[in-house]
Amino acid sequence: MNNFRVFSLFVYVFLLFLPPIASLTVQAFTGTYGINYGRIADNIPSPDEVVTLLRAAKIKNVRIYDAEHSVLKAFSGTGLELVVGLPNGLLKDMSANADHAMEWVKENVQAFLPETHICGIAVGNEVLGGSDYELWGALLGAVKNIYNAVKKLNLDDVVQITTAHSQAVFSNSYPPSSCTFRDNVVQYMKPLLEFFAQVGSPFCLNAYPFLAYMSDPENIDINYALFKSTQGIYDPKTDLHYDNMLDAQIDAAYAALENAGYKKMEVVVTETGWASRGDENESAATVNNARTYNYNLRKRLAKKKGTPLRPKNVVKAYIFAAFNEDLKPGATSERNFGLFKADGTIAYDIGFHGLDSSSAKSLLLYLKVGHRNFISGNDG
Repeated sequence: MNNFRVFSLFVYVFLLFLPPIASLTVQAFTGTYGINYGRIADNIPSPDEVVTLLRAAKIKNVRIYDAEHSVLKAFSGTGLELVVGLPNGLLKDMSANADHAMEWVKENVQAFLPETHICGIAVGNEVLGGSDYELWGALLGAVKNIYNAVKKLNLDDVVQITTAHSQAVFSNSYPPSSCTFRDNVVQYMKPLLEFFAQVGSPFCLNAYPFLAYMSDPENIDINYALFKSTQGIYDPKTDLHYDNMLDAQIDAAYAALENAGYKKMEVVVTETGWASRGDENESAATVNNARTYNYNLRKRLAKKKGTPLRPKNVVKAYIFAAFNEDLKPGATSERNFGLFKADGTIAYDIGFHGLDSSSAKSLLLYLKVGHRNFISGNDG
């Protein structure tokens, strides 16, 4: 008995002086379903109306691509979980100057907590694999300086630091088990992964079956991309079957991570969606296909299950996007990924209601009366 007491005392003292590892447990995602709130448009609803729309739809997880103060104020007291973005244009400065990183975090994150639930900072977007090679070298320094600022402000148990990657970081993703990081990306990716593993951040992936299908429509079954009934694909190395492309894209990322030595890192889908309209050479961009993809995706996420390769890692995804954004450059499809039209009505029906619905109108009225602390009862 005395030996047991001594052992218990030893364990107590050990745990008492063990440094806290709160950063390893911070979670920036509640449930499985979220949305990207892009604002490259001059005709979309105000931030207050967007809050009404998202809460009427019971979508709790939201990503924005900057830290616009009018948005952060609108989200105050709403219970919505917000990931803010540090734009690519600020990466070099944040990497070179820790004081500027601290100022940015104080002004754009700390100043709005805890009323606005800022649960994450996305440092840059699709940097590695992109065309600006100078940003490749600046990314890790910016990530570290932003994280260190968050930690010094004692916010590291509240705010998670991440960066999102496109499929361009991979050299091959078919079959999923063959996926590795591109040779010219590895030297930048590995130190980033090492740091994220230390602080408990996930690997964030922008995954678009729409783009994959558009790049090779002759050899890809569109039903496979749309979660519809299909024979799917078979991966001989893992002996696993895939009945939809999104699962395969996620498992390709898991395979690349395992190959790089980070088997335990979680993959979170930070963007996925389907365009409802496109140019003549974008024939798959139709309202029907967009409705099918997003409806089936919502059903798949609601099951709260993992992928064939990682069945215990429940898939989490942010849908791209909330609105059609009329000022986005590029192909017509780029301006037509929204679940909602610019006026707040639904672009197509997958079970949500637009701003013209009675539930949204009553919630907007409720908010205008001043009861800003109404909390949505759904985790999204």
